[in-house]
Amino acid sequence: MRLCPGGPVVRCVRVCCGRGRWRVCIPKCVRSTWAYTHLLARSLCYNTLTNWDTVNDTLFEPVFWTADRLTRLFGQVFVCLVVVLTSSIVLIAYMVLLPLVLHTYAPWWIVWHLCYGHWNLVMIAFHYYKATRTPPGHPPTTKSEVPFVSFCKKCVTPKPARTHHCGICNTCILKMDHHCPWLNNCVCVRQVYFSLTVCVCVAWLNNCVGHFNHRYFFSFCVFLTLGCVYCSISGRNLFIDAYSAIERFKALEAEPAGVPVKGVGLLIGIVPPEAVNGQSSFQTPPPTFTLKDKLLNKSIIYMWVLTSTVAVALGGLTLWHAMLISRGETSIERHLNKKERTRLAKRNRVYKNPFHYGCFNNWKLFLGVEKRSHWITRVLLPSGHAPYGDGLTWDFYPHRKEPLPV
Repeated sequence: MRLCPGGPVVRCVRVCCGRGRWRVCIPKCVRSTWAYTHLLARSLCYNTLTNWDTVNDTLFEPVFWTADRLTRLFGQVFVCLVVVLTSSIVLIAYMVLLPLVLHTYAPWWIVWHLCYGHWNLVMIAFHYYKATRTPPGHPPTTKSEVPFVSFCKKCVTPKPARTHHCGICNTCILKMDHHCPWLNNCVCVRQVYFSLTVCVCVAWLNNCVGHFNHRYFFSFCVFLTLGCVYCSISGRNLFIDAYSAIERFKALEAEPAGVPVKGVGLLIGIVPPEAVNGQSSFQTPPPTFTLKDKLLNKSIIYMWVLTSTVAVALGGLTLWHAMLISRGETSIERHLNKKERTRLAKRNRVYKNPFHYGCFNNWKLFLGVEKRSHWITRVLLPSGHAPYGDGLTWDFYPHRKEPLPV
């Protein structure tokens, strides 16, 4: 028997040259012990659902928790803010603009303003109220025959198609679009159609925009945008006049109260004799405006600036949702479909949205239009009809049928 030269260290770890590169040979007992320890560690934290998304969610969970709690808390503040701002505009319209319209406009123009203004106001208030009061829809929590496409890791329940989990509401929402802090609610299909209330009690509601309220939310955005555009266009001349009046008021306030007359001779008909001794001064006339005039003009400026700003911001949001509705998507599905199209494009395949029934059919399904008269009774007038379907099952591509032959 011949011992290996180099001692026990070389026998444990032998370095040898093979195929032009150096390699370390670890004894089998060490390798087996390391493999067993590694397998034991992985078995303690192994999960078939574990991926990098799950790891990132776990690491950022404190941040998400803080953001969700703040959004839920400030949702009540946002709802109160919507009610206060809208009520202030309505108050200015009735107390300032309406008297001006009645005294300066032609009769036919007065009728137009009264009819359109009150119709728009009713639609805004009705849709906001329904958007905040209508539940968005939730998947069943008990055992049922409803087919599901995924499993919620937070609710630990099956999720039907187009269902997503809302971290703020802490529940799954049918056809969830987004959580709207201005409604203190999540937007889904049934709630989009109603959106403005005068009740302060809605500030304590907590809901999502989903299947049963998506139509109410979108209609609220549309009619509120139309109302802001209407106020901005019809009040443009009033805004210019009010701004000019405020500038005149500032100029008058900047003038000195009086100018003493000294060191001048006796000017007959201009300066009285008492002014020769420097004992008299001419005072400027008192201001021709009052506090009421300033408040009226500033209220007109406030209304025009607020409505114009909201018209631009909310108009962009409304156009974005209109584009999504035309494509048969929600805000969440927009991102998911984009990722899916990118994934399939790398495989030279084309992704088709299974919930896209054509632009016109998408709008009919969304608005609940089943016959021609519904464009008036269900779209242009307040209507509380239920959306198409139950939000649990959907017609999938390519087995699509013409849902509404209107």
